[in-house]
Amino acid sequence: MLELLIFIILLALVFDFINGFHDSANSIATIVSTRVLTPFQAVVWAAFFNVSAYFISYWFTGFHVANAVAKTVDPTAITQTVIMAGLIAAIIWNLLTWWLGIPSSSSHTLMGGFAGAAIAHAGFDVVNYQVVMKTVSFIVLAPLIGMLLSYLISILLLWTCRHGNPYKLDGWFKKLQLISSALFSIGHGGNDAQKVMGIMSAAMMVYVAQATAEGAPVYDWMQVTLDDKGKIADIPHWIVVACYTAIGLGTLMGGWRIVKTMGSKITKLTSFEGVAAETAGAITLFATERLGIPVSTTHTITGSIIGVGLTKRISAVRWGVTINILWAWILTIPVSTAMGAVIYFISSKIVGE
Repeated sequence: MLELLIFIILLALVFDFINGFHDSANSIATIVSTRVLTPFQAVVWAAFFNVSAYFISYWFTGFHVANAVAKTVDPTAITQTVIMAGLIAAIIWNLLTWWLGIPSSSSHTLMGGFAGAAIAHAGFDVVNYQVVMKTVSFIVLAPLIGMLLSYLISILLLWTCRHGNPYKLDGWFKKLQLISSALFSIGHGGNDAQKVMGIMSAAMMVYVAQATAEGAPVYDWMQVTLDDKGKIADIPHWIVVACYTAIGLGTLMGGWRIVKTMGSKITKLTSFEGVAAETAGAITLFATERLGIPVSTTHTITGSIIGVGLTKRISAVRWGVTINILWAWILTIPVSTAMGAVIYFISSKIVGE
């Protein structure tokens, strides 16, 4: 049982690492496409601020997103095999969409795989539909909020800078894009690393409950503290450090296939538009992290990029590419849910559950 827990922890960190390079495009695509930083400089920049998000989450915002992911299903009604199957399904879908260059949501992949395996194990009643439906609603809301904010920020900046020297303004926006990219990377790290922390916390809680019932040893390093409302109050410090480190290392690897899609295929970006898109995306991520809503950084920045494209003209957005991305968004949860269920059936036979 302890060996399986350790394997799940390793799987979770592998997923976190893959999430980093799969979603690194969200943080660096605009800053690379506008030539503010080289690809290597951009991934180092994004990775640094991914890890820096640890300080903000640990000391200021708390673990609201981690709690939401951990509560996707009832942790008292699942097993370690369920969590393992959900992680394997999420890893497979993430690698497939990365290979195809499709910017899908790692968040929804993880929750879908987790829920699918849980349903296969204990039926539909085990799923916390309030948490799931809130997350599903933000498949639509996150890109719309990002799009609206980036459109409004673009209009405001255009009006403010209407009498400025274009050459000087471009230089200023290149500098500002370093800040906006850093802010988005902090939002990415804070939101996405917490999702893996939530899965690892769920695995710890399941192990502790089973170990206590069976008289097996329980160690301090696996103790997750809950408050009087049953929400996560504290997570072992090593989990927090490991998750932020893994996503930062993954970002360093760079997801170049998706960078191309995000940075140039949706719409052609300038530094001014990069600032607007990244700022809008960062605001959305900070707000949803504080509210404990696991949103997709991919959906958020995609909507923000579309928003700045609309300030030029509707035809500036390549809607054919956008529709293909939309299909990936729609399919992510049902496909990963089905994969989680199938992998659970297979793995449960292997472990004899």
